[in-house]
Amino acid sequence: MNKIVLAIVGLVSIGILVYALQGGESEEDYTERILKERENIRNFLRGSDESPFASEDVLFKELNYYEPDPAYQVTARLERVEDHKLLTLPTSDGKEEKYIRYGYADFEIDEQPQRLLVLQPFEQQQPPMLFVTFADATSGEETYGGGRYLNVEMPGRTGQKSLKLDFNLAYNPYCAYNPTFSCPLPPQENVLNIPIPVGEKNFDE
Repeated sequence: MNKIVLAIVGLVSIGILVYALQGGESEEDYTERILKERENIRNFLRGSDESPFASEDVLFKELNYYEPDPAYQVTARLERVEDHKLLTLPTSDGKEEKYIRYGYADFEIDEQPQRLLVLQPFEQQQPPMLFVTFADATSGEETYGGGRYLNVEMPGRTGQKSLKLDFNLAYNPYCAYNPTFSCPLPPQENVLNIPIPVGEKNFDE
């Protein structure tokens, strides 16, 4: 994972560290936590030298989000990929970026089975994270046409057979704000045919 995507990981690392819901978390507490994470992202983008808005050529504007919906946090069945082959993804600027196939996350949304390929960054990072880039039926309409990203907490134990995915934490790659950035595009197998109407929406340039 290149430095740009590592910076993107930093946007939601705080949310991922508290990703696993505590027993008995109410819908109100969950919504408050998601809104707090969005505020952290906003503050990072407004003030960090690593922000795509650090350039004087790109004006910061408020980010757009769907309302949080706890129904889109799912526990997926993890099917690990045994050979961990490299996967080369095309990027928004015509380049390529390498990842390691980690496994497949199988889950249901609205009683419809879904599957996403989960990737491990080729370059090591701390804390270790898994990565999902996906598109859905909202892509190119209400959400960024190049897809959105999810950071996924690395399983804490050998043999763990599940992953938590919270699509309320889905965020735009930096190239959605500034086209000079290079961002990996979703593999074809991660293009969902259903809408995921949570997380970040299109950025109004």
